[in-house]
Amino acid sequence: MTTIARLGIDTSKSLFQLHGVDEREGVMLRKQVRRSQFVAFVAKLAPTEIGLEACGASHHWARQLQALGHAVVLLPPQHVKPYAGHNKNDKIDAAAICEAMSRPKIRERFVAVKSAEQSAAQMLLGARDGLLHRRTQLSNIIRGHAAEFGLVTPKGLAHIKPLLERIAGDETVPELAKELFVVLGEEFTELGPRIAHLDKKLKVFQHSNELCRRLVEVPTIGPVIASSMVVKICNPAAFQSGRRCAAWLGLTPKDHSTAGKMRHGGITRAGDEDLRAALVSGATAYIQQVKRGRTRPSPWLAGLLKRKPEKLAAVALANKTARIAWKLMTSGQRYDRARAEAREALGAAQHGGSTPSPSLHPDTAAHGATAMTAA
Repeated sequence: MTTIARLGIDTSKSLFQLHGVDEREGVMLRKQVRRSQFVAFVAKLAPTEIGLEACGASHHWARQLQALGHAVVLLPPQHVKPYAGHNKNDKIDAAAICEAMSRPKIRERFVAVKSAEQSAAQMLLGARDGLLHRRTQLSNIIRGHAAEFGLVTPKGLAHIKPLLERIAGDETVPELAKELFVVLGEEFTELGPRIAHLDKKLKVFQHSNELCRRLVEVPTIGPVIASSMVVKICNPAAFQSGRRCAAWLGLTPKDHSTAGKMRHGGITRAGDEDLRAALVSGATAYIQQVKRGRTRPSPWLAGLLKRKPEKLAAVALANKTARIAWKLMTSGQRYDRARAEAREALGAAQHGGSTPSPSLHPDTAAHGATAMTAA
């Protein structure tokens, strides 16, 4: 009896479209089932490879299907779209998923399935980030409205409370405006303890995770970056090298080379935006500490800061941090700063006093990433 070799599933809130083919690409199954019937229907099928588009709910369904004995893969939606053609409906989307998951190039970019614990940790990071954005938004709203009444204050969260006190005691501000400032001020004040509570939760997660504890030993990595890398790069072995991992994060230059002429632009900004931004922010903060004389830079970074602008050096340092983190994640080793600086000094001597920037390697952007591990 012919069995289903691959099964593509287009998910939605209430209806699921299934498209299955055999080893000869003949259509064996084309069916639509309701959400309440989905798991029971798939449980009746023989174990096979199932493909889903990566989205918020895809990790939940992947875990459910894996528990039934199926091999589940998650595909980045942007790589499925070319196989759907010009028209779009649920049947076409399911067929496109089924076809895309068979292509070798797409198989290199499968998204790793997150466990329930990893999804919870990602929710912690997202909730904390959302509260931080809301607090910044409120501070800007308060400062902006206060300026309309002639009350200005410098930027910074520490200046908001004194500003609200000035507003409360200013007789030129209408009572209606004062009442609204009180409402905004109360919400602003409440966010502080909430963010502090999530910071404690994040610190507990970071201390309880062995990989996080090793990652924070890297000079430019803190608890937030370490936790983000553990959660969002949940299958580092999917990358063939640290260079591929940095390319997935979008920390490599765009390649516009042609006719033997090398033309590189700005970084690609591909991959996870939040993780990339955190790595660059961590590198920028580290460079500021170097400028203030509070830490000693490595020979590579010291030479780079002499030749390049600080922003470019920060991106290059973020690229290097991503590659170091990948090595620690895949090898189980601990970061050895003395050994790293010795290797950099040797490389600098071999290159006539300077080492090439990792973010400017001509082959990195062309290769791209071997896997998409966050969705």
